[in-house]
Amino acid sequence: MTLMNPKALPSALCRLCLLFGLLCIPLLLHAQTIGPLTVEKIMQDPKWMGTQPSSIYWGPAGKSLYFNWNPTNAFDDSLYTITTSNTQPSLISLKEQRSLPSRYGSYNEERTQMVFVRSGDLYLYDVAAKTTRQLTSTQAYEGSPSFNAKGTHIVFEQGNNLYTMALNNGFVTQLTNFVSKPPKKAKKGSKAANWLKEDQNIFEVLEQEDLEDSLTDAMEAKVAPSKLLSIYTQGGSVFNLSLSPNERFVAFKLYFSADGKNTMVPDFITRSGYTEKLNARSKVGDAQAASKMGIFDRQKDTVYYVDPSTLPGIQDLPAYYREYDRKEETKDRPVHIFGPKYAPSGQKALFDIRSHDHKDRWIVLYDLAANSMKVLERQHNDAWVAGPGIGWSAYANGAVMGWMPDGQHAYFQSENSGYSHLTVANTKNGKVTDLTPGNFEVYEPNIGPDKKYWFFTANREHPGVRHYYRMKLGTKPGKIEKLTSMEGNNDVTLSPDGQWLAIRYSNANTPWELYLQKNTPGATAQRITNGASALFKSYQWRKPEFVTFKAADGANVHARLYKPENATNTGPAVIFVHGAGYLQNAHKWWSSYFREYMFHNMLVDNGYTVLDIDYRGSAGYGSDWRTGIYRHMGGKDLSDHIDGAKWLAQNHGVAAD
Repeated sequence: MTLMNPKALPSALCRLCLLFGLLCIPLLLHAQTIGPLTVEKIMQDPKWMGTQPSSIYWGPAGKSLYFNWNPTNAFDDSLYTITTSNTQPSLISLKEQRSLPSRYGSYNEERTQMVFVRSGDLYLYDVAAKTTRQLTSTQAYEGSPSFNAKGTHIVFEQGNNLYTMALNNGFVTQLTNFVSKPPKKAKKGSKAANWLKEDQNIFEVLEQEDLEDSLTDAMEAKVAPSKLLSIYTQGGSVFNLSLSPNERFVAFKLYFSADGKNTMVPDFITRSGYTEKLNARSKVGDAQAASKMGIFDRQKDTVYYVDPSTLPGIQDLPAYYREYDRKEETKDRPVHIFGPKYAPSGQKALFDIRSHDHKDRWIVLYDLAANSMKVLERQHNDAWVAGPGIGWSAYANGAVMGWMPDGQHAYFQSENSGYSHLTVANTKNGKVTDLTPGNFEVYEPNIGPDKKYWFFTANREHPGVRHYYRMKLGTKPGKIEKLTSMEGNNDVTLSPDGQWLAIRYSNANTPWELYLQKNTPGATAQRITNGASALFKSYQWRKPEFVTFKAADGANVHARLYKPENATNTGPAVIFVHGAGYLQNAHKWWSSYFREYMFHNMLVDNGYTVLDIDYRGSAGYGSDWRTGIYRHMGGKDLSDHIDGAKWLAQNHGVAAD
């Protein structure tokens, strides 16, 4: 064996590395090029596409922004942060995360303190000092913490009851006493036993004992703390405990689950090796869950329940009954009551009352002391009441409803104009005003931190484009100023100080990325993340044409159109039908159907034209479009697709067969 000269070893290694590098270049180039699209490539784990930021939120002081991200292609997303002065994303270690306050905390009015729950215990965060103090350490779970109106106490739930904790000394006070069942009544004795008991009163010593016992009880009652009123749950579960700003009233909800039978679905792939059953939803038409909204008046030591029987139209039957000459017993329709949203004084509250049949929604002003209500607006739809900020899905985060700073005007969203808009009602004279009139939808309106502007998202320019807007706070329609400029979807999180916009943005052929922008009209958004992989970028993803065509009834149908570059006059076409019922897909941002979007591109590569229609029943186009399939699925939703096929054949050279 010949040994290599040690002096020649470095140069030999260099030549070897160079040769290896030259051999790797085609492999690297191949690895960075996706090549022809295939179903296998489209359906693989989406990590190959890169990473998209999610769960974006601001820190307590409004200078730090946090988001989940995965630029290193790790097993799961990690928490990253930027600041308004340093926009380079940095990873937050698990140790650092443990010292951060929860993103789901509740602030006092001045935003100097935040209370939150961690592992079932209460913690208090000081915003200026950046310090966290643990307030409780119990086996019970403390939840739903908030500050009282004065900021001197923390209000929280424990074991289905409401408590307060004084911040100066930690003293805890129980405010409610919910009891599952009333005490059993003492059994009556026999006639003979009762006669014998009365007969024993002839002995003076027993009379003396009774007198002493009554005096002792009276003395103890004078010095003992007053007992809380027992509130019986009537077989229901307690939810949504809330204390009024004046601390006189506690609102609560009793929830009664339905006895409906769930459908059973077989689960064939199980760890046991045997087919098992999965619980699915109940059948349409089965009994629904019921609820009651109660008010505990702490001053009067009494409880009453919100009575919906006086609501206008509470006994109205659905309009379609007229078609069948149906006769039903006249009775109040069951309702669900949401809220309350307390007025600043604490004397009045707003309730959102919804009929079980989804035909009506009442925005109600409630006088808590007088136990009386006034309807501010009835929202009725013969199909069903819904829309952005209104529909049942909105209640997961709370439907849009609240008070303006003057304590006289209530705001909410209403679809009475045909589109979901920001609406205010004067609670004194009942006047209702649409603040954002027009043929567009408003999303997530709220009052800015300085209480000078409304902020909201809207598809004002185009049904498939969402921008972020502001409008001076008021009770009349004002000038609407656009704050974002990138065409697509601008999903904005406003900083707590109102100075910055964190924008999660995408367009039709580019997935979501994070941007930062000053909160001023005309400001430029700075891109923070660049998460798409080189492999994903190697393909020229198409930006579809956004088109409209006329349906047979004259309606304008919005759609996405994908066409081959060299389409023939007799080419084939595919029409994509989006699912999910009430959903929008012919928009100018990254589709939630991203795999189907890639498949559209593959079809176009193979000579197909693709049409993606927002048919009747889709979101983003107002109440008439939303309810266009009511009581006739397979009607206009189907005919919209048939009309789309005809339009392709007549205008885009697609073979009619």
